[in-house]
Amino acid sequence: MSTRAFISQDLTLPSPGKQYLIFIGLFFLTILFFFLDLFLGSVSLNAADIWHALFSGGNGQLEIILFKFRLPKALTALLVGIGLSLSGLQMQTIFRNPLAGPDVLGITSGASLGVAFVILGFSVSISPETLQGFGNWILVISSWAGAGAIMIVILIIASRIKDIMTILILGIMLSSGISALVILMQYFSSESLLKSYVIWTMGSLGNLTSDQLMVLMISVSVGIILSLVSSKMLNALLLGENYAVSIGLNVKFARVVVFSCTSILAGSVTAFCGPIGFIGIAVPHMARILFRTSDHKILIPGTILIGGSVMLLSDIIAQLPGSEKVLPLNAVTSLIGIPIVIWVIMRNRKYSGIY
Repeated sequence: MSTRAFISQDLTLPSPGKQYLIFIGLFFLTILFFFLDLFLGSVSLNAADIWHALFSGGNGQLEIILFKFRLPKALTALLVGIGLSLSGLQMQTIFRNPLAGPDVLGITSGASLGVAFVILGFSVSISPETLQGFGNWILVISSWAGAGAIMIVILIIASRIKDIMTILILGIMLSSGISALVILMQYFSSESLLKSYVIWTMGSLGNLTSDQLMVLMISVSVGIILSLVSSKMLNALLLGENYAVSIGLNVKFARVVVFSCTSILAGSVTAFCGPIGFIGIAVPHMARILFRTSDHKILIPGTILIGGSVMLLSDIIAQLPGSEKVLPLNAVTSLIGIPIVIWVIMRNRKYSGIY
């Protein structure tokens, strides 16, 4: 969509009253999906069971199901949806492209490369049993390092090349190169660790400990704060770097803030839950369509609510309520996200770009 076409959507901006109603509706929808995620699964729970477990102690099995599995997993789904959606919104804005995102620019691939070095690269000295212990903390540190390294490379490229489409293409090439390195590491790794890595790539929300969940919560909270602080910068960058410079914005500083926020969000999510696709691309489009605006003061909280809702819904579907089987989370998010992305591209096919 062109810049002029996108800005024209503000002319049909819903009234403040309608916006509040949309936010309230999204808030209650998120709450609804959160509780459905607690109720549904291989063992169905009802409201009385939840009430007993929360306030009366309940039985031991019920407490284990709720507090050890269902509640942490639902919180993780909420945080993952928020983190991926916000990072996608910021990347799409700064590059003004509908397909921009941490996975496209290579930031998620960098985080995955850091994880691959731990799971596959050190296969001689680290066993699968060791990875189940302290290895999860090594995973998140390596993921941050990988995402940060790729972020620095992108920043160096951006300082030398001003054309945003060229930067996006180079990001895609960088991501492909990283994927090739990971494939080579898989080829030379042991069978047991290769299996561990393949399972990790499918994405999972249910393997976090309480300490890991706390780290993820802090990381996503920092990302939310940085996103809210950068809302004015994102609004300026939406109209192009020349306009941003003309109103006094330090473009290099804005890029550092946005890329740092994306690295924190995408790196943390990737480390704990694996590479989860299409949420970061699809959800920002859903927010723009629903609120019909380009103002990030509205889009950021809207994206937070929609991202949390979509990931909770994906987790509910992946659990196959009433069945003991669980679908790969990446398969569910792809089935939800791909049609949305295709519809957005077809809807805007007469325009030369997103903004």
